Amino acid sequence: MEIQRHQDRDLLRRFRAGDRDAFTTIYRTHQACVYRFARAMTGDRMKAGEVTQDVFVWLIHHPDGFDPDRGELGGFLVGVARKFLKRRYSEEQRWVPLDADMPSIAAPGTNESDYDTERLRQAVAALPSRYREVVVLCSLEGKSYEHAAAIVECAVGTVRSRLHRARALLARKLIGKGCPV
Repeated sequence: MEIQRHQDRDLLRRFRAGDRDAFTTIYRTHQACVYRFARAMTGDRMKAGEVTQDVFVWLIHHPDGFDPDRGELGGFLVGVARKFLKRRYSEEQRWVPLDADMPSIAAPGTNESDYDTERLRQAVAALPSRYREVVVLCSLEGKSYEHAAAIVECAVGTVRSRLHRARALLARKLIGKGCPV
């Protein structure tokens, strides 16, 4: 973790000085994490790609926007993606239905693990945004409560309570549909 932080700090310093290869390395290192977060939040590959692109274009224009003393670059970029997603949501006043971009659910019995995974994915996507964010960050991305709290800009206790509530909602939803929890 500390090695990555030092590498990011050096790459950012070089990028600020005009080194394009440093930006390419930053992009290659952090693009997947930003995309996964945006994909899990929107349920739409195209929108996730657009948000990911927006984040890195923003970084090009605001290379001084990140303070390495406040945290790690990956978490900061996910936070930027979160803000872009919130802005998109307020502009659109709705989320795109998950079914529009996701593969259809296989009939029960074809492949149980694929069916259960798809059910879980749909249940997570149906959660309200404040709960979906912490599920994606803590349960899917493996971020600590502290890291998630920094990204969503709230207290650690709030992350824990939202995660607890989200898990309860998911359990109720999945048990009601006959999925094992």
